[in-house]
Amino acid sequence: MSTLAAPLALVLAMSLTACGSDDADPPSSSQGATQDGDTVAVTVTREGDEFTPNGERVELGVDQTLVLTIESDEAGELHVHSTPEQEIAYDAGTSEHELVIDRPGVVEVESHEPDVVLLQLEVR
Repeated sequence: MSTLAAPLALVLAMSLTACGSDDADPPSSSQGATQDGDTVAVTVTREGDEFTPNGERVELGVDQTLVLTIESDEAGELHVHSTPEQEIAYDAGTSEHELVIDRPGVVEVESHEPDVVLLQLEVR
């Protein structure tokens, strides 16, 4: 085993162990996300083919509500690659949508047209 492989294996093992944590405190929110008790709020903005955020990681507790406010200049659809997968259709203007993920892991929220990953939900 190379000198880099052993520390990498240790880090990976520790990160997998951390996923099974039973901490009572909800995870902290990431930049661009706000947390209010049992909910985390994120605003998604679409102007043409440009989205904000773009690939941001947001920490979320299992069964914690994510409130997505979508501000868009045109109608579209977001895909949430959870189990089961979820779709969020939105119209032009401002709309609000709630998501709850009931399993730990990393869940991507993306647009397929254009193909952009907006969020990576780190559910613990």
